[in-house]
Amino acid sequence: MASRQKASSALGSRPDGSGLGASPQIERQTVTSQVVTALRDRILSGEYAEGEPVRQDAVAADLGVSRIPVREALRQLEAEGLVTFNPHCGAVVSTLSLSEIEELFDLRGLVESELMKEAVPRLKADDLARADMILEAYEAAFARRDVAEWGALNWRFHSTLLSAANRPLTLGLLQKLHNQSDRYTRMQLALTHGESTATSEHQEIAAAARARQADKASSLLRAHIVSAGRSLTEFLRVHRDETGALRVLPGAGPSH
Repeated sequence: MASRQKASSALGSRPDGSGLGASPQIERQTVTSQVVTALRDRILSGEYAEGEPVRQDAVAADLGVSRIPVREALRQLEAEGLVTFNPHCGAVVSTLSLSEIEELFDLRGLVESELMKEAVPRLKADDLARADMILEAYEAAFARRDVAEWGALNWRFHSTLLSAANRPLTLGLLQKLHNQSDRYTRMQLALTHGESTATSEHQEIAAAARARQADKASSLLRAHIVSAGRSLTEFLRVHRDETGALRVLPGAGPSH
């Protein structure tokens, strides 16, 4: 009961999902967006594993809201590709096939590399300084094996450089692709121990961007993304069982 009250307080709503002193429609949208964030974080962190059912009543009780914002949140996450609806068990965390994962990384490589060409000439000193700070935080997260932070910092680095292209629709699409690939990216880093490779490749991309070498930064970025996808699919081909479930959990590998 205490945890439900705490969760309800964190969402800024009453346990029934309603609020005081605000339009019901606005309040419901606010609660729904907070439920979306909470569920997205749980999926991306691996707390909800791929293929795992997401029980609306359990989520509602845990977060201290009604089932209405939970149902709406799950529909939004379905649009993002993070959950799918099964006629027999409701919402489940999406599972991508090896070919879909490979396609996802290939698509990211194609779109991000083209966006990088447009972004590099427009990058300001503040953008580059911010990218360097994010890389420092990224390396620190690697050092302490803070797997949960890797995905968020990875997106912040990429988006900081790509935002200079001033293509908000494309960047919004890329963020959805990152959300779909985030848990797989962290899985690839945690289980194949690709931290040093990721760090050096990010540094090379940043250096090329700083030198205003747009074509080089673009090709480095595309190779970085596609290589990560290939490494991941090779790993999953070995470690997924015949049902498609992962036999080794993220973070299970030895730290170093």
